[in-house]
Amino acid sequence: MPAITRYFIKAAMLYFAAGLLTGFLISARTMFNLPAAITAMTPTYLHMLVVGWITQLIIGVAYWMFPKFSKESPRGDENMGWTIFILLNIGLVLRIIGEPFNIGWMLPISAMLQLFAVWLFIIVIWPRVKER
Repeated sequence: MPAITRYFIKAAMLYFAAGLLTGFLISARTMFNLPAAITAMTPTYLHMLVVGWITQLIIGVAYWMFPKFSKESPRGDENMGWTIFILLNIGLVLRIIGEPFNIGWMLPISAMLQLFAVWLFIIVIWPRVKER
């Protein structure tokens, strides 16, 4: 398993745990007398689960398991994979910080970074989607 895949999968598991913990806190807000402002984390927690966990897990496994690009470079440009990982995770962290605290400039930057990461992933994986 390539290192980039391990990083994607481990990051996905961290976002899964953080997303579930955040969802628990949102659900248990009244039981534990937590501040009402914690409900502002609802979109963030969903983003942690969908993009942080599911999407990163899919990207990591696809990067590893899809057919080889070539014998010399089986997964294509490895630097591109690391760029995808960095852009996606910086975008997620900006969203996790910016959304609940309503820091307006963070959300568009977060969205752009995540969009670039997705487009780069498509560019990297597209040539590997082929017939036998």
